[in-house]
Amino acid sequence: MPEDFVIARNPEPDSTLPYLVRIPLGPHGIVLKARETWPRTAKVYCHRAEAWPEDAEIVERVPTRSCVRRGAAIDLVLDRGRENRSQFVLTHIRGGREAIFWQTGRTTKQARPRGSLPTARASGRSDLTIYIDSHERYAWKFSDQQAMTERRALPAGDYAVELDGRVVAAVERKSLSDLVTTLTSGRLRYVMADLAALDHAAVVVEDRYSRILGLDHVRPAVVLDGLGECQARFPAVPVVFAETRALAQEWTFRFFGAALSRAEDESGAERRFGDLVQAGPLGAPEPTTAEVRAWAREHGIPVPDRGRLRPEVWAAYRDR
Repeated sequence: MPEDFVIARNPEPDSTLPYLVRIPLGPHGIVLKARETWPRTAKVYCHRAEAWPEDAEIVERVPTRSCVRRGAAIDLVLDRGRENRSQFVLTHIRGGREAIFWQTGRTTKQARPRGSLPTARASGRSDLTIYIDSHERYAWKFSDQQAMTERRALPAGDYAVELDGRVVAAVERKSLSDLVTTLTSGRLRYVMADLAALDHAAVVVEDRYSRILGLDHVRPAVVLDGLGECQARFPAVPVVFAETRALAQEWTFRFFGAALSRAEDESGAERRFGDLVQAGPLGAPEPTTAEVRAWAREHGIPVPDRGRLRPEVWAAYRDR
């Protein structure tokens, strides 16, 4: 059984996972491909490797204090003062594909921010009804928010609020994998075009923006460029990364409350202005002293070259 935790360079030149890690568990260890040499700022995506190469280019070798498998996780403790505790978690993502994430206590906290969601009403509203598109699967329930939900067919987005029977705000929900698929297929442009026709709209992603850099089935630059193009083309429809499903619901809830209140204010302003009586046409502007002086001289009325004009000159001009 290998005693050390070993990191080497991946000999596959075209791999998006440039490192190999050997976990000292079992008779020959467990070999994984990894994106980084340690999960310092975020979880590191890993993938199973066939075997440890005989001529591996070693990057780091660290003695192991403890390596224990607990269910779907492997807890690893290295024999060094810093960056010594980590965990490899085996899970399955959409489509049933296996995924292995290398994490530490710090990166886990960053993925699940501290704090509980607020319970206050959105913009002080007590009658917020959120409509869910009838085709939406695994829909948000807004169970932690003070809102009612109702299913119906929506012209745009997966969730919406209405005022006087008109959709005034909508949100398109996306997981990271769904966002990438919609973006690379070109469908996201049509989705955002439909949203842009509304007064208020947004695309909300249930993940972190930094997770794009960890994609292995598509180049991250392609996704980043595509998002930038969509934002430049539809600046009124923001793409919001909300980290978790719960935070995505909370952002949408607050967004809908604010959008509905603004729509009501604008509707009330239109009614108030519509009730005003239109004024008649404006009268002719008051003439200048120079204009009256020129008129007086043209009609033989003596006037000084400078200074004020006599009241009778102004009276004659107005009575002409």
